[in-house]
This record gives sequence, structure tokens and C-alpha cells, in this order.
Amino acid sequence: MQAYTDSADVVHYIGGKIARGAGDRTQAVFNPATGAVARRLVLGEAADVNSAVAAAKAAFPAWRDTPPIRRARVMLRFLELMNRHKDELAAIITAEHGKVFADAQGEVARGIDVIEFACGIPQLLKGDYTEQVSTGMDNWTVRQPLGVVAGITPFNFPCMVPCWMFPVALAAGCTFVLKPSERDPSASLFMAKLLTEAGLPDGVFNVVQGDKIVVDALLEHRDVKAVSFVGSTPIANYIYETGAKHGKRVQALGGAKNHMVVMPDADIEQAVDALIGAGYGSAGERCMAISVAVLVGDVADKIVPRLAERARALIVKNGMEADAEMGPIVTQQALERIEGYIATGVAEGATLVVDGRGLSVPGHENGFFTGGTLFDHVTPAMRIYKEEIFGPVLACVRAKDFAEAVQLINDHEFGNGVACFTRDGNVAREFGRQIEVGMVGINVPIPVPMAWHGFGGWKRSLFGDMHAYGEEGVRFYTKQKSIMQRWPESTEKGAEFTMPVAK
Repeated sequence: MQAYTDSADVVHYIGGKIARGAGDRTQAVFNPATGAVARRLVLGEAADVNSAVAAAKAAFPAWRDTPPIRRARVMLRFLELMNRHKDELAAIITAEHGKVFADAQGEVARGIDVIEFACGIPQLLKGDYTEQVSTGMDNWTVRQPLGVVAGITPFNFPCMVPCWMFPVALAAGCTFVLKPSERDPSASLFMAKLLTEAGLPDGVFNVVQGDKIVVDALLEHRDVKAVSFVGSTPIANYIYETGAKHGKRVQALGGAKNHMVVMPDADIEQAVDALIGAGYGSAGERCMAISVAVLVGDVADKIVPRLAERARALIVKNGMEADAEMGPIVTQQALERIEGYIATGVAEGATLVVDGRGLSVPGHENGFFTGGTLFDHVTPAMRIYKEEIFGPVLACVRAKDFAEAVQLINDHEFGNGVACFTRDGNVAREFGRQIEVGMVGINVPIPVPMAWHGFGGWKRSLFGDMHAYGEEGVRFYTKQKSIMQRWPESTEKGAEFTMPVAK
């Protein structure tokens, strides 16, 4: 199995084969720990999208008609291969994204969870049946696959987020075109090869590398029936509106500004551990990262010094080193954007408790590194509070009581994830009831639902009606058909001109 971590160009996977594509545009793929160009990505053109969609469309009838149990068996073989090669895949992710190897292993494990869920597709596709819905008539429903569907995925989880999409879609009988992030594209080819090795027919799963040209071609293609997207809110909004305008079913998961409320009765050390891990893990490049600590009452004076101590002590280095706690930022441009937000926070009057800028890692002086940054006395009027930074920057906001903390969160435009740390059962219950956020953790800092529950936020964190994976994922990739049946012997003679009713 070629690991796609050598210097070869990263290309497309169409119709079961590696494909160079129609264009000659390329883009650098970096090793963020060294700052060096690791390989070149061949950027797709509309012609490559046409080829991939044509391959998927040609493969759809036979794949749709494959019994669900046989589709599940292909996914079971893919599951076994993913488990066998999980560390190779994690190493590819660390090499291109920069997250520490243990975190990459965790990402692969969460992707495998969804594959395992998809292996239960025969149960998940069952319809409903009503005998004798009217005299001599029966009624039942079935779920049938949409056809060719597409996924557009972000850089921060090059394995897990695609696995939120294509295992469910494939198991349900759809064929798939994946457009992975151009920043860390190699994981997509690795998984494509494993799918072929598992016995997936050619054309059922395709990968087109690229940029906005590929995205627009997928959104506008008449044979693509649905598009799933994960990324920033402005792009999610664009994906949703453009896809809907072209008659597609769209599921677009957008940005986040996740809060963690720490109540005065919380276990301080547990809360500090949670904030450090959820705020600085994966260098803050997670849509479920905690970026705002809402400190209630006098808890701020206890917790901010401990957070500062821990933030200064973070072990930041090449993610493949065993003791690394935080790796580099994915690109130089992303690093500059994050450090620009830090400068903005200072200019706006927030208290810069720990400044992570200017970090140099010995032996990796050209890598895209920054340290953990901690702000205190942040207010809702500041940009570093309102906007998604997507980096290792934790902002502390002070609230006088529980009600103010809840109102602060409910007033924010994003509603992706949230957490509350408390020992009070009533506080926990009321927090879960009152908070206007899609995914809630009580003493759980990153409440990403398990594979059978489904992922999705509220407000401007989700465009569309259905969450990713779980049973809602099955519904997203299928359409319901209702069938009513009776036989001539039970049919009354004569035409009926009134609305049919149960008789």
C-alpha cells in the first residue's frame, strides 16, 4: 500500500484508478512542522468533475441494486482494512496537517466509528408497513438512494470528516465524489485505495482534488443530487445557497465559537484540564474546540492563574514526537491570520495573559509554530470574542451568574458546541434545557456525538435541515417512497371523483 507521503504529485481517483486529470495547475502541499514543500497537488478542472460524476453515474444503477447486506459486507472489509492501516493513515495526517500523532490516531478512530455504524445499513434502511390501511389496501414506505452525491471537506480532519459522509452514503446505495481540502489531500487517496481493495466497484467512490473551480462544478452539476460540506460559515452559506439554487439537497456545517461555562462549584483542576485540552488540542484547529471560557462569579480568580501556568508549559513541537502536546499550524497563512487576531485582541483592550506568538521550535525553525495564547477580561464587543479564530487562542469572559452566562452564549451567532462544568444537578439540567446550541456537554468539554447520534449545530453553525452521520445521515442520502397497493378483487367498480379516504 503506497502511503502517499513521498514526493509524488497528489492527483485524482476516478473510476477506480489514479488519474492525473485534465489541467496543469498545481499547488504546494507543505509539511507544517518544517515549512518545506512536501509534494505538489494537481488542481482539478470542471472536466475532471465531469469525468468523476460520469463514472459515479454509470456505477450507480448496479450499486443501487446491490442488496444492502452485500453493500454492508464491502463496508465491513473496508472497516477491517482501516483498522489494519490506521497508524499509516494517522502518520499521513500528521505529516500534512501537523496535529500530534496521538490526536491523528483519535481522528482515525472516530472516522472508523462511522464506518462501523454504516455496516448496519440493512437495519437502517428498513421502512414501515401498515396492513389494511383501507379495506383491501396496504401501505408501506421504503428509502431509496438519491444517486450521485458529493462531499466537500475541510483541512482540520482529513479522515474523520470525509468518514462522516461517504460510508453512510455508500452503504445507503449512493455513489460518491469527494473534494478534500487542498491543504492535506493525501488521506483521501489512501482511503480510496482501501475502498477498492475492499471490493467497492469502480466508479462508486471518486476523488477530485482542487479549489473553488471544483467546488463550483460540483454545486452546478445537474447529475449531483446532494452536497455535504463542513467548513467556515461564509463558505457554508455560499455552498448552501448555490447548491439549493441548482436544485440540490444541501447539508452545510459552518463555523463555531464554542463556550465552556465554569460554575463556582466546579472541580477547578478538572475544568483547567478540560480547557487546556479542548482549547489547545490540535492547535485549536477544531470546529468543536473551546475558544471561550465563561467564568462565573469568583471562579475566574482561581482558574486564570492555573490556565496561564499550563498554557506556558505546553509542549509544542513536531507532532510525530511522542511527548508533543501541540503541533504546528497547518499553513503559514493560517499562522499569520491567528497571530493577527492576537494583535487585534491586544488593541481592543483584552488582557493578554500568555502570548504564544514568536515561538521557535529547535530544529524546526521554519515550521508554522505558535504557542498557546490566553486572554482575560474579554468582552462580547471584541472581535476575538465574536469571530472564529481557529487557532490556539483561549479567551476568558467573566459572568456574574448562571443566567448571564446562558444569555451570553445564546446571544452569539454561532451555536455549534458548548460545555458546562458544575457539580449541581439542577444547574446541569437547566443548562441543557435553556442553551441554544446543537451539541451540549455537561462536564464534557468536546461533546462530539458518537457515530449513531449525529453531528450538527444550531444558528449559523448549520445550513440545511439534517445533521451529519447517524440516522439523519441515512435520511440525508436517501429519499422516502410511499407505496399503496390493492388488487382487482378488492377494488370497487366505478370511478371515484372525491378525495380517497379510508373505508
